[in-house]
Amino acid sequence: MDEQINVERHTTAKSLVLHLLPGLLILVFYIVGARFSGRLGLPTLFFLYLATVLVMIPFELGYMLFLGKRETGRFSLKGIVLYREATPWWQYLVLILPMLVWAFVLLSYISGPLDRFVFRSFFQWLPRWFRLNPGDADGYAKATLLILWGFYLIANISGALVEELYFRGFLLPRISHLGFWAPLMNAVLFSAYHFFTPSENISRILALLPMVYVVWWKRNIKIGIILHCGGNAVGMFILLQQLLS
Repeated sequence: MDEQINVERHTTAKSLVLHLLPGLLILVFYIVGARFSGRLGLPTLFFLYLATVLVMIPFELGYMLFLGKRETGRFSLKGIVLYREATPWWQYLVLILPMLVWAFVLLSYISGPLDRFVFRSFFQWLPRWFRLNPGDADGYAKATLLILWGFYLIANISGALVEELYFRGFLLPRISHLGFWAPLMNAVLFSAYHFFTPSENISRILALLPMVYVVWWKRNIKIGIILHCGGNAVGMFILLQQLLS
């Protein structure tokens, strides 16, 4: 059964707004918090994850639930979040393992030098307080760092889950009429929505494209959820090592 028969198609303008607006709201919250992080005695990274909890999740999840309420009379994601088609378990292995290898190669050998080059070439004008830097947590007691990291972990994983529901389960199906270009548009706009790390856009798009195309091809957001949440979890344990070193 085609779950998209009666689904509204988004115009390019509407899709642009719905992809980028939550990122702009996150950016405003982050700028206000990061600008005064020194005075408040908190690392700038804290305000990014606080924005995830107070801005991103309420906006993205709330908007989808609002649409569900309007269409079904109750707060539900049914009919709003699509791409729920079944995939045999062995296909998860076949599809996900190559993407994990690609992510490892990208993170190990490409993204670091590429991001630094882009930053030095185009974004060195950004004020120091704006830049995400795990090192700005230096000097905090280990107990404090562990509490902060626990908050980061919860915000990061829950944020990734909501992002996959919103960007791949809600927005991507509604531009599927664009055919092969739909995943590219979704990946580029999702990367751009991270306004707080503009120097990472190229490497982020390279990392996203295989996943988004597979989700679109298989019409299965579970693939994106597994990769996104799993990747974020690995990143958080790397961050923990950096914080405690």
